[in-house]
Amino acid sequence: MLSRRYFFSTLLAICLVVLSFNFAAPASALGGKLPQVNQPAPEFTLPTNSSNGQVSLSDYRGQWLVVYFYPKDFTSGCTIEARRFQQDLPKYLAKNTQIIGISADDVDSHAEFCDSEGLKFPLLADTSGKVSKAYGSWMSFISARHSFIIDPKGILRETFVKINPAIHSQEVFARLGELQADS
Repeated sequence: MLSRRYFFSTLLAICLVVLSFNFAAPASALGGKLPQVNQPAPEFTLPTNSSNGQVSLSDYRGQWLVVYFYPKDFTSGCTIEARRFQQDLPKYLAKNTQIIGISADDVDSHAEFCDSEGLKFPLLADTSGKVSKAYGSWMSFISARHSFIIDPKGILRETFVKINPAIHSQEVFARLGELQADS
């Protein structure tokens, strides 16, 4: 049996490889074709760690939505990114915008991650990678670090593929403001 330390070190190494690959590779190499901006966002329904049990894209009609895909709970880059979204959550909510995170981790892992980091937004379990694939965000067995802004009508308005977890929430929030001002 693998030691817990070895297991988490391996996961951290995988996340770092994914992060470095994410900066260098085109989106098409990472997970397939990204959905087109100004077209309906791919529909989904996935299990979540929240009390709702599952979340669908259609649950957010009438609100802006930030959907961010990430490789793995409890790894350094993924933790930083989640913390920044949580830190900025009140600003997003003030702009009628919800945040959801999606990875291949299961619901139990998401629940532990949310408890550990104090996350107040849902994390969705895409264990088969089906939704990650629909969003061009799949790499063999984990989700690639991509984010999307979806408008209140379910139309994809922005895609982010070259992501620095430490500043990503600020970038998304700035672009959200521009999109909302234009609509």
